[in-house]
Amino acid sequence: MTEMISPAELKALIDQTYKVEEEYVALRQSYNHLQSTIEQVIEFLPNAIWIVDQDGSVFLQNSQGKALSQLFDTLRLDEEDYEITFNERSYLIKSARHNEKRLLSATDITEQKRKENLATMGQMAAHLSHEIRNPVGSIALLASTLIKRVIPENRPIVEEIQKSLYRIERIIKATLMFSKGVSAQKNSIRWWQIREALLNAIGYYSYAKNIEFKFPEDNFELFGDLDLLVMLFSNFVFNAIDAIELDDEEEGTITIEHRVEGTTHIFEIYDTGIAIENEKALFEAFKSTKERGNGLGLVLAKNIVESHGGEVGLCEGKAKGFRFTLAS
Repeated sequence: MTEMISPAELKALIDQTYKVEEEYVALRQSYNHLQSTIEQVIEFLPNAIWIVDQDGSVFLQNSQGKALSQLFDTLRLDEEDYEITFNERSYLIKSARHNEKRLLSATDITEQKRKENLATMGQMAAHLSHEIRNPVGSIALLASTLIKRVIPENRPIVEEIQKSLYRIERIIKATLMFSKGVSAQKNSIRWWQIREALLNAIGYYSYAKNIEFKFPEDNFELFGDLDLLVMLFSNFVFNAIDAIELDDEEEGTITIEHRVEGTTHIFEIYDTGIAIENEKALFEAFKSTKERGNGLGLVLAKNIVESHGGEVGLCEGKAKGFRFTLAS
């Protein structure tokens, strides 16, 4: 015979059922809150995060992990810490196991690797420059002596040697300056001081085409480091000469325009040479867009401009050239 449940027992059973259901709802809410918190935490992290089940499927990931889903497919789940290159970017992969799941993270270290490589290249280049400087100085001294004694027919040969030496000396100076950093010693100077030194430097630069140079005629005042500013304008002008040399036309023009706005000097340098091929690599060290370049000219130009409180970039509009500012 079936035992009857009393009303009191039935009420207690119902109350217990409600209590269990309330505890389940509270537990479910707590779990959802915890999961939401974890998702927000991993979303806040600056690297890509994946939490992976034993079968290799993704249990949880942040938006960066989703964006790098193709990178995830290349990861070695059984290795803990290693570097990997993917789509021309470098990533540090870290992995750790917790219970039945594995946590994976991918940190973009491309910029860090680039800086490390630049530092290494800069140190090597500086060492080589120091080693080269002494023999180059000796050759320059011998060339200066030789040009005074050589017969007129052979003088152009010695002059070409001197121009080549000048180019080597510029590379050495630029390399050492890049490795040590740019420090401006500012004084009051006149534009004609820069102009005269610039024209003298152009005389030592080798080029075959007929190039017209249009420089400002006003002898305005500047406040800056004369040697650095001569290097600044020389780098831009030499870059323009090389662009004209590579152009199909037999002649070209290089123009420097100047104006003052408030307390700021604005310079624009135009040339009629070939177009700029890779604008992103213009101010990156050891990356040159031309055959004759060493990848430091525009980098140093940018550093010199910034050491004088200015900014540099490409000219806006149809004309091809650079625009930079100098604080007065």
